[in-house]
Amino acid sequence: MKIKVCGNRDKENLEGLIQLNPDYLGFIFYTKSPRFVDVLPDVAIPEHIQKIGVFVNASREEIQQRIDQFGLHGVQLHGDESPEECAYWKSAGYVVFKAFNVGEDFDFLSLNAYKPVVDYFLFDTPSPSRGGSGQTFNWDVLKYYDQQVPFFLSGGIGPMHAEVIKSDWVQDLNPYGIDLNSKFETSPAIKNIAWLGDFISKLNQ
Repeated sequence: MKIKVCGNRDKENLEGLIQLNPDYLGFIFYTKSPRFVDVLPDVAIPEHIQKIGVFVNASREEIQQRIDQFGLHGVQLHGDESPEECAYWKSAGYVVFKAFNVGEDFDFLSLNAYKPVVDYFLFDTPSPSRGGSGQTFNWDVLKYYDQQVPFFLSGGIGPMHAEVIKSDWVQDLNPYGIDLNSKFETSPAIKNIAWLGDFISKLNQ
């Protein structure tokens, strides 16, 4: 299972996270987020750890500026972006995550237009803050998803969820990866490296 750690901007944190060897590191460029980052600390991130920029209804000019500034491998579009917007970035050669807030009445047919133009879906908890709520949603609704595009499970995943994620119930939902953020923090954008290390170790047992 792939591991994405999102909401990073602290030098010491990043150095610790690199030692845990996650698959993806997420950097949030949404100014209303408490994890907004404007300047990346001087940390050598290995090329095999992909850097993903998180954007909410941002212009193409802003996204391209951040890609160039941070050397991003891909984008996570966490707003109301159209399939055409996703296609633009995918055709430009970047990894594309498209996030959706999944409530009890989520219409999975609404994903159809996005399937050819994204690499991954990210299923998150509905919240006015566009993520980072620290709350989980009812993962059971994902049994209605057709699995045509790999997905990341997001929203309130914390240290207590390791055994649940390893359970047959969640494994049958077939998540490609998980997105870790606020439940591993001691304050916004400051991750507890020990918690993350223990969690990843339990997943790999």
